[in-house]
Amino acid sequence: MQRSSFDNVGCPVAGALEQVGEWWTLLILRDALDGFTRFDEFERNLGIAPNMLTRRLKSLVEAGLLERRQYQDHPPRSEYVSTRRGRELTPVIVALYAWGNKHVDPDDRGMLLVDDAGEEIDPVFVDRRTGRTLGESNARFVAGPAASESLARRLDPDLRAERRTRQPSTR
Repeated sequence: MQRSSFDNVGCPVAGALEQVGEWWTLLILRDALDGFTRFDEFERNLGIAPNMLTRRLKSLVEAGLLERRQYQDHPPRSEYVSTRRGRELTPVIVALYAWGNKHVDPDDRGMLLVDDAGEEIDPVFVDRRTGRTLGESNARFVAGPAASESLARRLDPDLRAERRTRQPSTR
């Protein structure tokens, strides 16, 4: 089944999903950010089929999230290293980690995030300007300067309030 493209939606979430929305992508990036670089490491860690891994690595290189570097001439072998753009996804992967661990009993956690001293980290999403965590604010999406008419209508605060007070359909 061919999936729809999110290229022209105008939403940054949709645009990001265009590049990283396939679930293997974030798992490969998680491993790359954790220092794994070689095809056989990704294949072993993830249990992914070689043909699927080849396609995912190719798309990550094309998206500028990984860089392919040859490390051996005979036979030719390459490794896949996170680019700056790929490393910028670290907060996304850490947020998914934190959300996933939040819903698991502490004794059942298979993976922890720790600092250089080995102390467990409890990550939060913080607004750079105010220092507030996302949970302390009433964050919402609003239309930006380049929003399409349909996106601006969807995000219009007055229409949003109207939709919330509408009676449910009785069909």
